Amino acid sequence: MSLVSSTIQTIPVLNKLYPSSRNEIQRYSTVRGLESVEALVRTVPETPEPIETRVCGQIPAWVNGSFLRNGPGKFEFGNDKYNHWFDGMALLHQFKIEAGVVSYRSRFLRSDSYNTNCEHNRIMVSEFGTLAMPDPCKNVFQRFLSRFEMPKATDNASVSFVKYKGDYYVSTETNFMRRVDPESLDTMDKVDWSKFIAVNGATAHPHYDPDGTTYNMGNSYGKQGSLYNIIRVPSEKGAAGETLEGAQVVCSIPAVDKMKPSYYHSFAMSENYVIFIEQPIKLDLLKILTAKVRGKGLSEGICWEPKQDTVFHVCNKHTGQLSSVKYHAKPLSTFHQINAFEQDGFLVMDLCCSDDGGHLGNFLIQNLRKSGEALDEMYNSLCRAFPRRFVLPLSVGPDTPTALNLNTLPDSSATAVKTGEGKVFCTHEDLHNSDLVDYGGLEFPQINYAHYNARKYRYFYGCGFRHLLGDSLLKVDIETKQLKVWKQPGLFPSEPVFVPAPGASEEDDGVILSVVLTPRQDKSTFLLVLDAVSFEELGRAEVPVNMPYGFHGYFHPSANTPTDLS
Repeated sequence: MSLVSSTIQTIPVLNKLYPSSRNEIQRYSTVRGLESVEALVRTVPETPEPIETRVCGQIPAWVNGSFLRNGPGKFEFGNDKYNHWFDGMALLHQFKIEAGVVSYRSRFLRSDSYNTNCEHNRIMVSEFGTLAMPDPCKNVFQRFLSRFEMPKATDNASVSFVKYKGDYYVSTETNFMRRVDPESLDTMDKVDWSKFIAVNGATAHPHYDPDGTTYNMGNSYGKQGSLYNIIRVPSEKGAAGETLEGAQVVCSIPAVDKMKPSYYHSFAMSENYVIFIEQPIKLDLLKILTAKVRGKGLSEGICWEPKQDTVFHVCNKHTGQLSSVKYHAKPLSTFHQINAFEQDGFLVMDLCCSDDGGHLGNFLIQNLRKSGEALDEMYNSLCRAFPRRFVLPLSVGPDTPTALNLNTLPDSSATAVKTGEGKVFCTHEDLHNSDLVDYGGLEFPQINYAHYNARKYRYFYGCGFRHLLGDSLLKVDIETKQLKVWKQPGLFPSEPVFVPAPGASEEDDGVILSVVLTPRQDKSTFLLVLDAVSFEELGRAEVPVNMPYGFHGYFHPSANTPTDLS
């Protein structure tokens, strides 16, 4: 008997109280007449020298620094075109804000992948969803043999900006990062994780302790099978001055299926624990290793296996001790965690998740460029992400009773039930009311990271997705589950980034920064600044160039601004 079925039989009320979001999706009204966003996923030229913007309204004088953005910006070389949105070459953006004045510049990351592709005017390096075809200048025998070469990992770091030991890097999910100058956006040295520590890549979403110590996760493959490794990078540079010098594996977690480890984009961290979410989105290693032989992209090796539970693994980040208790939940998929904190013997974890993990293929460029009925049909077929809370009891032992809800937190309806030795089955609490359904769920979550990461908090921010791309900005009050919304027809805002006001005493005292695009008018991008308390617009800086829709951003404060990790 499976864990899920035994839990439902023991406590049948759980299934009635906590229906899956798949049932929520069935209640959606069908969306018609979606606007084409093709103009937001096309190649644009870089703007390497700063240009002035036109500021409307007023940007608070205390907001001084550079708002950095990362995402794909070039989708073809010569006659070769990328298949997947994630494959486009990284274009880095900078909005420099000083005393209410804003300038803009952008530069393509001069990665080895970008430079090689430019030199040959064709796609030479395989990306997530695009296989680099053999060089046509080679003879037939050479092209045949090239099929059996292992594809080289790309250094096209198009996902996010991250910090290690005070330096800025752009990152993706391979073993390569590129250091960049946040002032000029110049591409600097390439850093290879595998030269410092035995991992094959790391996530583009590390977590930071207040002292600058950085935690991340990366896989390794060997005789022991597939391992998920929790990594710690110290805050100070060593004698050699290397970025990842001193990095160490804190804990290794064996994959349930050695040949099909879980795919993950991020992880959760509280004050004392790292929580790894082993979800049933699987990397089929055999398919990935043979992708080039079969003429397929690496994305063809990712599969959704909804018959498997999701498992939360909890590790003490100070000692490296992995909890013997495995916390199970129904199958879910998650890209981004919101926050995690400890309270009264419980580990509270908030994340954006959906009940279908087969959606990576939905972001083929051809899908994002659809229009009319084809676009409507595409969107209406999607499973959407919603914010959920799980509560994990930290003290579970042989004497812990079964068939009882162990969650005693008075302000949470999530459940945790011991179903066997070392096994706890968890159901979530929704962190939203039904009105969030009208905005298409929520993704790209952000918090006041500098002051509330790994602490009990009240607010988070994100994009609503009543489209394939974000088309609203949302503020969620966890205590009341009420929404505040910024939305205007035809505008598509990017991930909101919270910047705290100097000396703020309230959690939401600050501003929200988001880059807003529209496919309706050429050269109509603007940087939006919202009051984070009221969620009302304070000002915008209009940029006379086009930008593509990107992924993640980071606020780099000026030298004379108090330095908080954000």
